Amino acid sequence: MKTIVGTLDAPKAIGPYSQAVRYGDLLFVSGMLGMDPKTGEFAGAGIESQAVRVLENLKAVIEAAGMGLQNVLKSTVFLKDMNDFAKFNEIYGRYFPDAPPARETVQVARLPRDAAIEISVICGK
Repeated sequence: MKTIVGTLDAPKAIGPYSQAVRYGDLLFVSGMLGMDPKTGEFAGAGIESQAVRVLENLKAVIEAAGMGLQNVLKSTVFLKDMNDFAKFNEIYGRYFPDAPPARETVQVARLPRDAAIEISVICGK
């Protein structure tokens, strides 16, 4: 019943974990960073470019599982700097304009590779 989901359209895992795991009608997507899947480099230094790239990476993994952003039930957002919250929120709203998922957003001391943002999601059919 457990199926590993992955795509070349999102960055490879930087540790011993899968991009996503499907279990029945649920999809658990690991935390994504704002890295370009082709170069392995950050899309930029700022929150705007990294937030867009993170959301595009999540979208690619979710679509690889046969779902779409409308299937996101819950997201967990980790920000390096809570002062970026308003900028991030504006970008996030473009991806979830209707019936947005449940969400928590927290500031953290440090993220892998000193990223500005990381997001994980849970999806359901």
